[in-house]
Amino acid sequence: MRLLVVLGSGGHTAQMVRLVEMLPEGFEYVYMVGLDDQLSESKITRPGEVYKVHRARRHEDGFLKSVVKVLRLSVESFKLLRSAKPDAVVSAGPGTAVPVSALARLMGKKVIYIEDWSRVYSRSATGRIIYRFANVTFVQWPEMKRLYPRAVYAGRLS
Repeated sequence: MRLLVVLGSGGHTAQMVRLVEMLPEGFEYVYMVGLDDQLSESKITRPGEVYKVHRARRHEDGFLKSVVKVLRLSVESFKLLRSAKPDAVVSAGPGTAVPVSALARLMGKKVIYIEDWSRVYSRSATGRIIYRFANVTFVQWPEMKRLYPRAVYAGRLS
């Protein structure tokens, strides 16, 4: 099985690297990393192709700028999915994961979403969106099951 692992900055990457390290042998990995995120790329422990994309948005971006950036990321994500041919997309919360996950689902790929470990009582913006179409959503705190009824409580990754 070929997994597209979406790395975000900081804690998102730490959680995904931890998850990949926990998985048994036999998976092929492809990584999606922000163009300006050398730190996440340096944390990868299991080999795989690395695709660099623009970020979905920055917190200070206005609405119109965010829309343009998400459209650009959507085009990059489509090209990545066509080139990398993953069987599934796995992410733990960066906004960059939304377009690639939505497109992957439309293309018949599995989408696995892990709500960030820092979310104990409230949903993330990414989680609110991806939960609607993910094949499976994992939460890391039992309290989150009331916000994500279809989710699987799996304990903490990090």
